[in-house]
Amino acid sequence: MIRAVVTDIEGTTTSLSFVKDVLFPYARRHLAEFVRARGAEPEVRSLLDSARELAGQDLDDEQLIAALMKWIDEDRKVTPLKALQGLLWEAGYRQGDFQGHVYADAVRALRLWEANGTRLYVFSSGSVQAQILLFEHTAYGDLTPLFSGYFDTSLGAKREPESYRAISAEIGLEPEEILFLSDVREELDAAYSAGMQTIHLVRDGALDGGAGHPQVRDFDAIAF
Repeated sequence: MIRAVVTDIEGTTTSLSFVKDVLFPYARRHLAEFVRARGAEPEVRSLLDSARELAGQDLDDEQLIAALMKWIDEDRKVTPLKALQGLLWEAGYRQGDFQGHVYADAVRALRLWEANGTRLYVFSSGSVQAQILLFEHTAYGDLTPLFSGYFDTSLGAKREPESYRAISAEIGLEPEEILFLSDVREELDAAYSAGMQTIHLVRDGALDGGAGHPQVRDFDAIAF
């Protein structure tokens, strides 16, 4: 029996193009001015110090900005970078520069599942703050009341089974009571290895009936 659903964001609830063509370029455009203007704030300074430590060099702020830009271009899953991007996106959402994209089928299913008593969670490489902002500012209104919690890579890598075991422990359910949704096979492999049930979202391209995980085109095709 499924008692909770844990969903990925990019390519699952949300178009990859929104992240790649809207959010990432916005963060890249505004990163330098953000660091220069707010780098002395304790929260931002702590994130910059963490990024500097990960870079493995004693970089000044301008050199660190260049390193962060490079990480954005490489789509690096670096926790302090994701947190900094979240702060930048917060300003963009609140200023109305863009809205969080969520597929209509995902909204329908999430609302139905939550109304039926299924607990909903998010596990994404984007920071928890970025996740909340996306679901808070959508064309369908604020969707955050649907969710019971959010997880990011500070918990662990998305392709490591231990991350999914940690999620199970955190939400207090057995892994087999949890359904994990993603568009990435390696993430699904890790969740399945941890004992979770899995469904592979394939929004583009042909479905493969012989794939290692059940495949669906959209949330409307998910039944449990």
